[in-house]
Amino acid sequence: MNTISFELVVHWLGGLLAFTALAIILFGIWRGTHREAGRAIGLKGNWLRSWWFYLAMTIFFFWVAYLGWTPLPWVISPSARLWMLVVGSLLYFPAMCLVVWARLTLGKNYFVSTGFGAQLFKDHQLITSGPYAIVRHPMYLGLFLAALGALLIYATWTTVYFALFAPLTLIRARREETALSEEFGEQWREYCQRVPMLFPALWKKP
Repeated sequence: MNTISFELVVHWLGGLLAFTALAIILFGIWRGTHREAGRAIGLKGNWLRSWWFYLAMTIFFFWVAYLGWTPLPWVISPSARLWMLVVGSLLYFPAMCLVVWARLTLGKNYFVSTGFGAQLFKDHQLITSGPYAIVRHPMYLGLFLAALGALLIYATWTTVYFALFAPLTLIRARREETALSEEFGEQWREYCQRVPMLFPALWKKP
């Protein structure tokens, strides 16, 4: 298989995985808007639980992606492009699988947050199994690594935007941690002592 054929296969598989993950996430958001709200942190407006808000954000997301979906002005050799595809695939595909795994592990406890606020449910549960036994925010870790991999695979301005904005998920993570700390207290603090926030610990603390 030559570089062009390999690139085509990677592009199609990457797109299929991305749209599958997006569908699973959007279903979780839709289900969350129909559950009874619990503790909220930050802005507590009804827009956090309004389907039209998420519909507007989805349309805006695709609009920005469409506008920026033009190749970067890179001049690289076929061999260098092959290495970019290989390294990008090693980042992107496992990372997207991590996102899906983390989302499914949360189950009915999943709901989206923003940099402005985080919303829990009335009967919210603290999930510490699966990928959440490795890091406290596996979805954000997956999205960050996937953004870097997508930049190497697709090399468009859209993927540049995603890679630059991926670290901003830390703001959302802090919002969520504040809500979870207030909701679960000592259970949450004990969990934080055992499990790192974003990057897996290479060795256990004594």
